[in-house]
Amino acid sequence: MVWILTKTLISAAVIVAVAEVAGRFPRVGALLLTLPVVSILAFVMLWAKEGDMTAIVRLARETLVLVPLGLPFFVPFAVANRTGLSFWPSFALGIALAGIGIGLWFQFGPKG
Repeated sequence: MVWILTKTLISAAVIVAVAEVAGRFPRVGALLLTLPVVSILAFVMLWAKEGDMTAIVRLARETLVLVPLGLPFFVPFAVANRTGLSFWPSFALGIALAGIGIGLWFQFGPKG
């Protein structure tokens, strides 16, 4: 239980830190978002819990495929000034675009 709380606090701290930095310095915030901070934390936490390299390899392979499929989430935000979309419509459209790409992968990609 202590380990779960520790992981939760670490994860929350990273999210809050990125959001705070991004509010003041958008370029630095974007840099932090592009770094695989969550992946690094997940790998370390998974290794600490399981100690199994096979689990890390599987996670890395799936992440390598799914990250590009999730990138369409950012497109509506990137063009919001030109399209006139506000936050929530951009957010919903981004979720839909990423969901379509990821959903297609889960439906038609290799099983495993």
